[in-house]
Amino acid sequence: MLVALGSNLGDAPGNVRAAMDQLATVAAGPILRSSLWRSAPVDCPPGSPPFINAAVAFVPAAKATPESMLRFFQRLERALGRKKKRVLNEPRPLDVDLIAFGNEVRDTPRLTLPHPRAHERRFVLAPLCEIAPGYRLPGHRRTLRQVLAALPKDKSVRRTRD
Repeated sequence: MLVALGSNLGDAPGNVRAAMDQLATVAAGPILRSSLWRSAPVDCPPGSPPFINAAVAFVPAAKATPESMLRFFQRLERALGRKKKRVLNEPRPLDVDLIAFGNEVRDTPRLTLPHPRAHERRFVLAPLCEIAPGYRLPGHRRTLRQVLAALPKDKSVRRTRD
């Protein structure tokens, strides 16, 4: 399973690290963690602060489904202070996105797998390439590394030391 994390409100690095720790509690074994990355907000309201992004990869605990993981992610977001959305892509203390769940494919009102825009977003792909560069999203022919290399250069996404 591949998961992308982002935060641009409050202690963003701390929020992302806390989320990684919580994700480890639903993994069947160790999790792979990317570095933290800083990125400019994309499709966010004017004046939105930059994001701290990261990614994790892990095998979920037995009996986990994409839907059960989505519910867990939503509880985690709320536990770290996320409120009900008032404005699309508004600043938030935590955003957890399920990018891929093995080879599962979903297209429902609540869940689309693989994530429909992951392959377009440097702030998702750069951290993912640290931990799973050879992975191919279901339905895609290129690896994450190849997809990232094909995106336009963007210096607003960079590894951070936070």
